[in-house]
Amino acid sequence: MNKGWLAAMERLPVFGGRPIVGYAIGSALALVAAAIRWALAAVFPPGFPFVTFFPAVIVTAFVFGRGPGIAAATISGLLAWYLFIPPAGFGADTAVTVALSFYVLTVAVPIVIIDAMQVANRRLAAERTRTRQLAERTELLFRELQHRVSNNLQMVGAVLNLQRREVRDPAAVQALTDASTKLQLIGRIQRKLYDTSGEQVALDVFVAELTDDLIAAGGKPGVRCFVDAEPGLLLSPDAAIPVALILAEGVANAIEHGFADEKGGRIGVAAVRRGGHIELSVRDDGRGLPPGFDVGAANSLGLKIARTLARQLEADFTLRDGAPGTVMELRMPTERTLLRLG
Repeated sequence: MNKGWLAAMERLPVFGGRPIVGYAIGSALALVAAAIRWALAAVFPPGFPFVTFFPAVIVTAFVFGRGPGIAAATISGLLAWYLFIPPAGFGADTAVTVALSFYVLTVAVPIVIIDAMQVANRRLAAERTRTRQLAERTELLFRELQHRVSNNLQMVGAVLNLQRREVRDPAAVQALTDASTKLQLIGRIQRKLYDTSGEQVALDVFVAELTDDLIAAGGKPGVRCFVDAEPGLLLSPDAAIPVALILAEGVANAIEHGFADEKGGRIGVAAVRRGGHIELSVRDDGRGLPPGFDVGAANSLGLKIARTLARQLEADFTLRDGAPGTVMELRMPTERTLLRLG
């Protein structure tokens, strides 16, 4: 209702491109007001010559604008002066001058107010249009930027992957492979962090989309991932990508090591806000950690990156046996990582 009323107000005055129509209707309303005043002359007491003309003037100014309103006010004043202000026929004395002055003041004030309101409405509508166009342009540029950043990251990863083919040292090959994989992963994460309007995606939606992508890229169609994330959590921009990389490392480890010799399995991802922390966990039902495994001493590049990112977030990172399977846990302080509740 309010939006419809505002939209109707912004279209006033009507017939802006054909002012002659407004002048004609305003003049007709003044004549109608004179006819009503004439018909009700016996009802009105002396001293009210303009009473039926005020609504005609205000309606004309409101609907058709300042010019037709002034025209209607002028015609109404002349009709009232000629027909209803004694002595009839454009008589002139002090009383007539006072009455006409009162009339001019009474109709001038609403015409000025209505015109100012309509000018303000037109400016507001124009500003709203400019704001909408700017928002659309910003959204388009943001999507293009996201697309280019993601493509560039994945292109660099592809270049590293090509370079790997010319390297013979096994350690160098593995390093280039890991770097290429991580860059392409960051490119995919960059695409998924924001929706088409540029708004950051809530953690529950982002986690579900990212895990689906990781499972599809893992090459094990029998592995199923189940996400249980608290809705509405929105990570701060500087925490979103580190959290996504740690999550990706947990899922990738589950696929690569937990189900290395398995055709299928189950991965559960959970994210919940508990007290002053956000707790993110990745649990699989695979073969678990090897005996004596120490996450702090692990040489895996992915785990080293995950530990480093966790320290940047001032978070606790653990990797433990889940009996069965493996559990990766990330416990982050909300004041460091949480932007707001969506």
